[in-house]
Amino acid sequence: VGSGAVGCFYASRLHNLSDGVLVSLICRSNYQAVKEHGVRLRTRSYGDYVFTPENVFKSVEDARNLLWDYIVVATKALPDVSDDSELLSSIVTQDKTTIVLIQNGIGVEQPYRVRFPNTPILSAVTVISAEQTEPGVVVQNRWTRISIGPFTDGNGRDNASLAEPFASLLRKGGIKDAEVYDEQGLQIVRWHKIAINAAMNPSSVLSGGTPNATMVKDPELRSHLTNCIEEVFRGASAVTGISFPPPTLATAEQIIRSTERNEGGRPSMLLDWERGGAMELEVILGNPIRLALEKGVEMPRLHAMYALLKTAQSRRDTKGSKL
Repeated sequence: VGSGAVGCFYASRLHNLSDGVLVSLICRSNYQAVKEHGVRLRTRSYGDYVFTPENVFKSVEDARNLLWDYIVVATKALPDVSDDSELLSSIVTQDKTTIVLIQNGIGVEQPYRVRFPNTPILSAVTVISAEQTEPGVVVQNRWTRISIGPFTDGNGRDNASLAEPFASLLRKGGIKDAEVYDEQGLQIVRWHKIAINAAMNPSSVLSGGTPNATMVKDPELRSHLTNCIEEVFRGASAVTGISFPPPTLATAEQIIRSTERNEGGRPSMLLDWERGGAMELEVILGNPIRLALEKGVEMPRLHAMYALLKTAQSRRDTKGSKL
Protein backbone atom coordinates (compact mmCIF):
# COMPACT_ATOMS: atom_id res chain seq x y z
CA VAL A 1 0.00 0.00 0.00
CA GLY A 2 1.80 3.09 -1.28
CA SER A 3 3.63 2.42 -4.53
CA GLY A 4 5.99 5.35 -4.69
CA ALA A 5 9.76 5.07 -4.94
CA VAL A 6 10.35 3.34 -1.59
CA GLY A 7 7.33 1.04 -1.86
CA CYS A 8 8.14 -0.07 -5.40
CA PHE A 9 11.83 -0.59 -4.64
CA TYR A 10 11.28 -2.89 -1.65
CA ALA A 11 8.37 -4.65 -3.38
CA SER A 12 10.69 -5.49 -6.27
CA ARG A 13 13.24 -7.04 -3.90
CA LEU A 14 10.60 -9.06 -1.99
CA HIS A 15 8.99 -10.56 -5.11
CA ASN A 16 10.57 -13.99 -5.50
CA LEU A 17 8.78 -16.46 -7.74
CA SER A 18 11.18 -19.33 -7.00
CA ASP A 19 10.34 -19.11 -3.29
CA GLY A 20 6.64 -18.51 -3.92
CA VAL A 21 6.72 -14.94 -2.58
CA LEU A 22 4.19 -13.00 -4.65
CA VAL A 23 3.94 -9.25 -4.21
CA SER A 24 1.05 -7.10 -5.41
CA LEU A 25 0.86 -3.31 -5.57
CA ILE A 26 -1.92 -0.88 -4.80
CA CYS A 27 -1.25 2.09 -7.07
CA ARG A 28 -2.85 5.48 -7.49
CA SER A 29 -1.44 8.01 -9.95
CA ASN A 30 0.97 5.47 -11.45
CA TYR A 31 -1.64 2.69 -11.84
CA GLN A 32 -1.86 2.70 -15.63
CA ALA A 33 1.90 2.83 -16.16
CA VAL A 34 2.57 -0.04 -13.73
CA LYS A 35 -0.35 -2.09 -15.07
CA GLU A 36 0.96 -1.82 -18.63
CA HIS A 37 4.73 -1.88 -18.15
CA GLY A 38 5.49 -2.99 -14.60
CA VAL A 39 7.91 -0.94 -12.51
CA ARG A 40 11.07 0.05 -14.35
CA LEU A 41 13.93 0.40 -11.91
CA ARG A 42 17.32 2.01 -12.42
CA THR A 43 19.36 1.15 -9.35
CA ARG A 44 22.84 1.81 -8.09
CA SER A 45 22.88 -1.49 -6.20
CA TYR A 46 21.24 -4.01 -8.57
CA GLY A 47 21.44 -2.55 -12.06
CA ASP A 48 18.43 -1.86 -14.26
CA TYR A 49 15.46 -4.22 -14.29
CA VAL A 50 11.67 -4.44 -14.59
CA PHE A 51 9.50 -5.64 -11.70
CA THR A 52 6.16 -7.17 -12.73
CA PRO A 53 3.84 -7.42 -9.70
CA GLU A 54 1.54 -10.40 -9.22
CA ASN A 55 -1.43 -8.01 -9.20
CA VAL A 56 -1.85 -4.27 -9.65
CA PHE A 57 -4.87 -2.78 -7.86
CA LYS A 58 -6.40 0.69 -8.11
CA SER A 59 -7.52 0.67 -4.48
CA VAL A 60 -7.35 -1.28 -1.25
CA GLU A 61 -10.96 -2.34 -1.75
CA ASP A 62 -9.99 -4.09 -4.99
CA ALA A 63 -7.60 -6.29 -2.99
CA ARG A 64 -10.10 -7.35 -0.33
CA ASN A 65 -10.89 -10.80 -1.73
CA LEU A 66 -7.38 -12.18 -1.21
CA LEU A 67 -5.69 -13.29 2.02
CA TRP A 68 -2.54 -11.33 2.79
CA ASP A 69 0.34 -12.62 4.90
CA TYR A 70 1.91 -9.17 4.99
CA ILE A 71 0.46 -5.76 4.25
CA VAL A 72 3.36 -3.37 3.71
CA VAL A 73 2.42 0.29 4.12
CA ALA A 74 4.82 2.69 2.38
CA THR A 75 2.53 5.71 2.13
CA LYS A 76 3.35 9.19 3.37
CA ALA A 77 2.43 9.44 7.06
CA LEU A 78 0.00 12.37 7.13
CA PRO A 79 -2.09 12.15 10.34
CA ASP A 80 -3.20 15.77 9.89
CA VAL A 81 -4.73 14.82 6.51
CA SER A 82 -6.11 11.29 6.96
CA ASP A 83 -5.97 8.14 9.08
CA ASP A 84 -4.55 5.59 6.63
CA SER A 85 -5.08 2.76 9.10
CA GLU A 86 -8.76 2.91 8.17
CA LEU A 87 -7.88 1.93 4.59
CA LEU A 88 -6.63 -1.44 5.79
CA SER A 89 -9.84 -2.51 7.55
CA SER A 90 -11.12 -4.55 4.59
CA ILE A 91 -7.88 -6.47 3.95
CA VAL A 92 -6.49 -7.29 7.41
CA THR A 93 -7.34 -10.87 8.41
CA GLN A 94 -7.17 -11.77 12.10
CA ASP A 95 -4.52 -14.44 12.89
CA LYS A 96 -3.23 -14.27 9.32
CA THR A 97 -1.95 -10.80 8.50
CA THR A 98 1.06 -8.87 9.75
CA ILE A 99 1.18 -5.13 9.10
CA VAL A 100 4.58 -3.70 8.15
CA LEU A 101 5.01 0.09 8.32
CA ILE A 102 7.88 1.42 6.19
CA GLN A 103 7.33 5.08 6.96
CA ASN A 104 9.27 8.10 8.10
CA GLY A 105 8.54 9.77 11.38
CA ILE A 106 7.80 9.42 15.06
CA GLY A 107 4.43 8.07 16.22
CA VAL A 108 3.42 6.53 12.89
CA GLU A 109 2.47 3.19 14.47
CA GLN A 110 -0.12 4.36 17.00
CA PRO A 111 -3.16 4.71 14.67
CA TYR A 112 -2.63 1.14 13.45
CA ARG A 113 -2.20 -0.25 16.96
CA VAL A 114 -5.43 1.46 18.08
CA ARG A 115 -7.42 0.18 15.10
CA PHE A 116 -5.91 -3.33 15.09
CA PRO A 117 -5.14 -4.12 18.76
CA ASN A 118 -4.53 -7.84 18.17
CA THR A 119 -2.73 -7.71 14.82
CA PRO A 120 1.07 -8.09 14.71
CA ILE A 121 2.73 -4.84 13.64
CA LEU A 122 6.30 -4.46 12.44
CA SER A 123 7.80 -0.99 12.38
CA ALA A 124 10.49 -0.32 9.78
CA VAL A 125 12.92 2.53 9.19
CA THR A 126 14.78 2.78 5.91
CA VAL A 127 17.79 4.78 4.81
CA ILE A 128 17.49 4.93 1.05
CA SER A 129 17.80 7.66 -1.58
CA ALA A 130 15.20 6.89 -4.24
CA GLU A 131 12.85 8.85 -6.45
CA GLN A 132 9.98 8.06 -8.83
CA THR A 133 11.05 10.20 -11.78
CA GLU A 134 7.89 9.48 -13.77
CA PRO A 135 4.93 7.13 -13.25
CA GLY A 136 6.27 3.60 -12.90
CA VAL A 137 9.96 4.59 -13.14
CA VAL A 138 12.05 4.42 -9.95
CA VAL A 139 15.66 5.52 -9.56
CA GLN A 140 17.66 4.34 -6.54
CA ASN A 141 20.60 6.68 -5.98
CA ARG A 142 22.18 5.31 -2.83
CA TRP A 143 21.76 3.03 0.20
CA THR A 144 19.38 0.13 0.92
CA ARG A 145 19.47 -0.24 4.72
CA ILE A 146 16.21 -1.08 6.44
CA SER A 147 15.75 -1.67 10.18
CA ILE A 148 12.76 -3.68 11.40
CA GLY A 149 11.29 -4.37 14.83
CA PRO A 150 7.98 -5.28 16.52
CA PHE A 151 5.59 -2.67 17.89
CA THR A 152 3.21 -3.09 20.80
CA ASP A 153 3.02 0.32 22.49
CA GLY A 154 6.45 1.73 21.74
CA ASN A 155 7.84 0.91 25.18
CA GLY A 156 8.13 -2.86 25.18
CA ARG A 157 11.15 -5.06 24.61
CA ASP A 158 9.50 -7.73 22.47
CA ASN A 159 11.70 -10.43 21.06
CA ALA A 160 13.43 -9.19 17.91
CA SER A 161 12.80 -12.61 16.33
CA LEU A 162 9.23 -11.48 15.56
CA ALA A 163 10.69 -9.37 12.76
CA GLU A 164 13.13 -11.98 11.47
CA PRO A 165 10.86 -13.75 8.92
CA PHE A 166 10.17 -10.51 7.05
CA ALA A 167 13.80 -9.42 7.23
CA SER A 168 14.80 -12.82 5.86
CA LEU A 169 12.58 -12.30 2.80
CA LEU A 170 14.34 -9.00 2.14
CA ARG A 171 17.77 -10.56 2.51
CA LYS A 172 16.84 -13.27 0.01
CA GLY A 173 15.97 -10.40 -2.33
CA GLY A 174 19.46 -8.99 -1.99
CA ILE A 175 18.90 -6.45 0.81
CA LYS A 176 21.90 -7.58 2.82
CA ASP A 177 21.55 -4.78 5.36
CA ALA A 178 18.03 -5.67 6.51
CA GLU A 179 18.52 -5.38 10.28
CA VAL A 180 16.35 -6.70 13.11
CA TYR A 181 15.81 -4.97 16.47
CA ASP A 182 13.69 -5.42 19.55
CA GLU A 183 10.94 -2.86 20.09
CA GLN A 184 12.92 -0.32 22.08
CA GLY A 185 15.91 -0.67 19.75
CA LEU A 186 13.79 0.08 16.70
CA GLN A 187 12.36 3.23 18.29
CA ILE A 188 15.93 4.40 18.98
CA VAL A 189 16.68 3.89 15.28
CA ARG A 190 13.53 5.89 14.44
CA TRP A 191 14.73 8.84 16.50
CA HIS A 192 18.15 8.65 14.86
CA LYS A 193 16.57 8.69 11.39
CA ILE A 194 14.37 11.63 12.42
CA ALA A 195 17.52 13.59 13.22
CA ILE A 196 18.42 13.27 9.53
CA ASN A 197 14.92 13.89 8.15
CA ALA A 198 14.08 16.77 10.47
CA ALA A 199 17.34 18.52 9.60
CA MET A 200 17.58 17.89 5.85
CA ASN A 201 13.99 17.83 4.60
CA PRO A 202 12.61 21.17 5.81
CA SER A 203 15.96 22.90 5.22
CA SER A 204 15.93 21.80 1.60
CA VAL A 205 12.45 23.26 1.09
CA LEU A 206 13.22 26.51 2.91
CA SER A 207 16.50 26.98 1.03
CA GLY A 208 14.68 26.96 -2.31
CA GLY A 209 15.09 23.32 -3.28
CA THR A 210 18.76 22.78 -2.46
CA PRO A 211 19.81 19.10 -2.63
CA ASN A 212 21.22 17.53 0.54
CA ALA A 213 24.79 17.14 -0.73
CA THR A 214 24.84 20.78 -1.84
CA MET A 215 23.54 21.97 1.53
CA VAL A 216 26.23 20.22 3.57
CA LYS A 217 28.97 21.75 1.39
CA ASP A 218 27.78 25.27 2.21
CA PRO A 219 29.44 26.42 5.48
CA GLU A 220 26.39 28.21 6.88
CA LEU A 221 23.95 25.43 6.00
CA ARG A 222 26.39 22.79 7.24
CA SER A 223 26.48 24.50 10.64
CA HIS A 224 22.68 24.84 10.66
CA LEU A 225 22.16 21.16 9.76
CA THR A 226 24.66 19.97 12.37
CA ASN A 227 22.89 21.98 15.05
CA CYS A 228 19.50 20.62 13.96
CA ILE A 229 20.77 17.04 14.25
CA GLU A 230 22.25 17.72 17.69
CA GLU A 231 18.96 19.32 18.74
CA VAL A 232 17.06 16.15 17.86
CA PHE A 233 19.66 14.05 19.66
CA ARG A 234 19.01 16.04 22.86
CA GLY A 235 15.28 15.49 22.51
CA ALA A 236 15.76 11.80 21.74
CA SER A 237 17.91 11.36 24.85
CA ALA A 238 15.15 12.83 27.00
CA VAL A 239 12.40 10.74 25.43
CA THR A 240 14.19 7.37 25.23
CA GLY A 241 16.27 7.70 28.37
CA ILE A 242 19.58 6.84 26.69
CA SER A 243 22.48 8.97 25.57
CA PHE A 244 22.27 9.96 21.88
CA PRO A 245 23.62 8.86 19.58
CA PRO A 246 24.34 5.38 20.94
CA PRO A 247 27.76 3.94 19.96
CA THR A 248 26.27 1.83 17.15
CA LEU A 249 24.76 4.82 15.31
CA ALA A 250 26.36 7.72 13.46
CA THR A 251 27.27 11.01 15.10
CA ALA A 252 26.11 14.32 13.62
CA GLU A 253 29.45 14.84 11.88
CA GLN A 254 29.39 11.32 10.43
CA ILE A 255 25.88 11.96 9.07
CA ILE A 256 27.03 15.20 7.47
CA ARG A 257 30.08 13.56 5.87
CA SER A 258 27.99 10.69 4.53
CA THR A 259 25.50 13.17 3.03
CA GLU A 260 28.32 14.79 1.03
CA ARG A 261 28.45 11.64 -1.12
CA ASN A 262 24.72 11.57 -1.91
CA GLU A 263 25.00 13.64 -5.07
CA GLY A 264 21.62 14.19 -6.69
CA GLY A 265 19.67 13.17 -3.59
CA ARG A 266 16.58 15.33 -3.08
CA PRO A 267 14.52 14.74 0.09
CA SER A 268 10.94 13.54 -0.17
CA MET A 269 9.55 16.62 1.57
CA LEU A 270 11.01 18.80 -1.18
CA LEU A 271 9.44 16.60 -3.85
CA ASP A 272 6.09 16.82 -2.06
CA TRP A 273 6.35 20.61 -1.89
CA GLU A 274 7.26 20.92 -5.57
CA ARG A 275 4.31 18.84 -6.72
CA GLY A 276 1.89 20.69 -4.45
CA GLY A 277 1.36 17.72 -2.12
CA ALA A 278 1.06 17.57 1.66
CA MET A 279 4.36 17.39 3.53
CA GLU A 280 5.02 15.03 6.44
CA LEU A 281 5.29 17.91 8.89
CA GLU A 282 3.62 16.27 11.88
CA VAL A 283 5.56 12.99 12.03
CA ILE A 284 8.92 14.53 11.07
CA LEU A 285 8.70 17.80 13.04
CA GLY A 286 5.51 18.18 15.08
CA ASN A 287 5.51 14.88 17.00
CA PRO A 288 9.24 14.96 17.92
CA ILE A 289 8.92 18.60 19.05
CA ARG A 290 5.90 17.80 21.26
CA LEU A 291 7.37 14.62 22.76
CA ALA A 292 10.64 16.37 23.62
CA LEU A 293 8.77 19.32 25.12
CA GLU A 294 6.87 16.92 27.40
CA LYS A 295 10.30 15.97 28.78
CA GLY A 296 11.32 19.60 29.18
CA VAL A 297 13.52 19.83 26.07
CA GLU A 298 12.90 22.55 23.50
CA MET A 299 13.86 22.27 19.82
CA PRO A 300 13.97 25.92 18.68
CA ARG A 301 15.47 25.32 15.23
CA LEU A 302 12.98 22.56 14.41
CA HIS A 303 10.12 24.57 15.89
CA ALA A 304 10.95 27.56 13.68
CA MET A 305 11.04 25.42 10.52
CA TYR A 306 7.81 23.66 11.55
CA ALA A 307 5.98 26.96 12.05
CA LEU A 308 7.25 28.41 8.76
CA LEU A 309 6.45 25.36 6.65
CA LYS A 310 3.06 24.75 8.25
CA THR A 311 2.05 28.31 7.42
CA ALA A 312 3.56 28.15 3.92
CA GLN A 313 1.68 24.93 3.17
CA SER A 314 -1.58 26.35 4.47
CA ARG A 315 -1.19 29.53 2.39
CA ARG A 316 -0.32 27.55 -0.71
CA ASP A 317 -3.34 25.29 -0.32
CA THR A 318 -5.83 28.06 0.46
CA LYS A 319 -4.58 30.91 -1.73
CA GLY A 320 -2.26 29.31 -4.23
CA SER A 321 0.66 31.09 -2.53
CA LYS A 322 4.20 29.78 -2.44
CA LEU A 323 7.32 30.53 -0.43
